[in-house]
Amino acid sequence: MKLGAFFFGGVEMPDAGAGAPHPLDRRYSNDTCWDATLKYIKAAQVADRLGFDSFWTTEHHFQYEGYEVIPNGTLIAAWIAAHTKTLRIGCMTNVVPQWNPLRLAEDFATMHNLSGGRGILGVGRGTVPREILHLNDKHVSIGSHDNPDKAADDVLNRDVYEESMEIIRRALDNETFSFKGKHFELPVPGIPDRGTDVKELTLVPRPVYPYEIWQAATTPPTVDYCPKHQHGAVFWNQHPTFIKQMWDRYGEVYQQTHGVTLAPHEKRMLVLSVRVEDTHDEAMRTARNGHDEFWKFLGPYGWSRGYMGEDGKPVPAGLIPTLEQSMDQKTILVGSPEEVAEGVQFYRDLLGMEYLTIYPHLVGDPYSKAEEQMERFATEVMPLVK
Repeated sequence: MKLGAFFFGGVEMPDAGAGAPHPLDRRYSNDTCWDATLKYIKAAQVADRLGFDSFWTTEHHFQYEGYEVIPNGTLIAAWIAAHTKTLRIGCMTNVVPQWNPLRLAEDFATMHNLSGGRGILGVGRGTVPREILHLNDKHVSIGSHDNPDKAADDVLNRDVYEESMEIIRRALDNETFSFKGKHFELPVPGIPDRGTDVKELTLVPRPVYPYEIWQAATTPPTVDYCPKHQHGAVFWNQHPTFIKQMWDRYGEVYQQTHGVTLAPHEKRMLVLSVRVEDTHDEAMRTARNGHDEFWKFLGPYGWSRGYMGEDGKPVPAGLIPTLEQSMDQKTILVGSPEEVAEGVQFYRDLLGMEYLTIYPHLVGDPYSKAEEQMERFATEVMPLVK
């Protein structure tokens, strides 16, 4: 399997866990946030030393409460690439509606070329209205459990996202390009340049190495969109029944669109939260606070919609699951090396997966713990998986 590691890039939180403090009651200093960034980069170097195939950054903004303090995953990836040897580096994800699509294409191409072809273009539509509304000029937000009356914002978000991705692909793949859609027209009409009007644009630089696009896939429209455009799909934090349905649906749409039958592992990735300790009880003890802080952070954004209720349907958005519930849902693998390997084997048998990315830095944990978890997973868990 191709093994990756994905970090939120948050600060270390000695008070992580359920209950107080409320997320917005925390305010970390600039020095503390920068210390987390440096430790984050060091963790990527550890992943490289351990032989991980990939390391995935994040893009988030304005989070003084410290959950995710990396605003530009592509910029950080360029630095990581300069200090690693074989590690491929992507962002899970670049939040496309927060970018001018041409700037994202330029930045990615530059990073990818500087890294010797080790860049991965990870893309998504976003989670946090506080971030996205301040980083685009089209009033694009996103709907969530926190703002259920904003369903129209989610439609606009998807519309702008899909036009942006078409622009990015055209810019990266062609000597010249233009685009006219509902939200973008490139080049802008009527621009004079040296005695003529600008009719086409050329991205400088473009990739000089082959590149991949991977997209977070959590909803049926996205699962259908990804294979049509040959984006790899990333699945995380959903009940295995739902993941299996989406995993297979991806293959069906790919075959219908391109006339090619993919092997079960192709162009699909699974992300799993993990905690490996010598014993089951110790793993639960050390996982609980980070798990609970994760859900205190993300529950209001509707992330529990991937959990299955007793009726076999997705639970209502807003559930804040216990660690035991998440373990039952198999969204986090907790226990001894043998127990965690059994969980990985379950998914490999279910999906035929080749691309597995672990989430080893539970929210608030010391980075030293995440480094330990990567090493234990690579040296103690992976040898047990067939």
